[in-house]
Amino acid sequence: MSARVGIGVVGCGTISRTYLENLPRIPGFDVVACGDLDVGRARAAADAAGVPHAGGPEDVIGRPDVDIVVNLTVPAAHAEVGLAALRAGHHVYGEKPLARSRAEADLLVSAAEQAGRRLGSAPDTFLGAGVQTALRLVRDGAIGRPVSAIACFQDPGPDRWHPAPEFLFAAGAGALLDMGPYYLTALTVLLGPVRRVAAMEREGAAERVVASGPQAGHRFAVEVPTHTSAVLELASGAVATTVFSFDSPRKRHGFLEIGGTEATLRLPDPNRFDGPLRLCPAGTDEWREVPTEGARLGRGLGVAELAEAIAAERPHRANAQVATHVLDVAAAVAESGARRRFVDVTSGFAAQEPLDPAWAPGEGDAAREGSLLQ
Repeated sequence: MSARVGIGVVGCGTISRTYLENLPRIPGFDVVACGDLDVGRARAAADAAGVPHAGGPEDVIGRPDVDIVVNLTVPAAHAEVGLAALRAGHHVYGEKPLARSRAEADLLVSAAEQAGRRLGSAPDTFLGAGVQTALRLVRDGAIGRPVSAIACFQDPGPDRWHPAPEFLFAAGAGALLDMGPYYLTALTVLLGPVRRVAAMEREGAAERVVASGPQAGHRFAVEVPTHTSAVLELASGAVATTVFSFDSPRKRHGFLEIGGTEATLRLPDPNRFDGPLRLCPAGTDEWREVPTEGARLGRGLGVAELAEAIAAERPHRANAQVATHVLDVAAAVAESGARRRFVDVTSGFAAQEPLDPAWAPGEGDAAREGSLLQ
């Protein structure tokens, strides 16, 4: 890209490390500031990544050399920080979920429209080689007509390893909204929007105990269901069966399989950008590995593709419409689980063309000279 892209990171917790490692690798990207409510943590993150400025969130949002604010705060702060950044004139890319509720998401979308700025959201894992290769296969008819899908994430819970896991058991998280967006995004990008859901849910324990780090032994309340099973009816006619759990003694991560009339496709872990992609033709039990092609940078791909789309004046892929639909699906699943009935989903998004297998972040559409904010 010919334009310099100034990046400001707000939220310097655990997830920020991978962003601060990957974003400076993108040609034309310049991470100029880190911000956090804990200014000491922001300074530590900035020092470790070689970022020149650190302060509170307002210090990042107020900087004129920031084009895109990357919002890595906890879910409870996603809307507040995103709104402040949009109203200050920045484009925003946030960690998932886009917001804790549809009402918060609508505020963000409205603020972006009023400011004339772009709003993007994780997960961007679907932009990686694994899901993009799968998308090309599905579009090319390699599995025939998609009929079914199975998605499964089971884990004992992040309280086993995260040094401050309380937010992962609070509103806007739980297994459904913490891990579910990876699977729901991949499923809907591959197969189209969800139209109806049926679910059951439960809370495994009223309290959890931090197992590691400086808070080890600390007990905290669980605010959301920690196990959700749901059936999703997609507009295409396919039906997906899903499990998202923080209550399983056995770990089963990254299981995502799509069945078609001609073959079954087993995808890489949707929480990752690449991995083994396997195809099993109908009538056989023989799986063959399919080579994957595409970008492998990791977290930050969505920010890069957003910047290129802004410069080229085209839609970006990890967009608010996809993220809002995924949030709607999760909300419908939660409502169905609580009320024990089918719940319709009315939102959707435009089908996306696969990325060029040769695309690399920062080397796509030519950008205008100067700042993205011009």
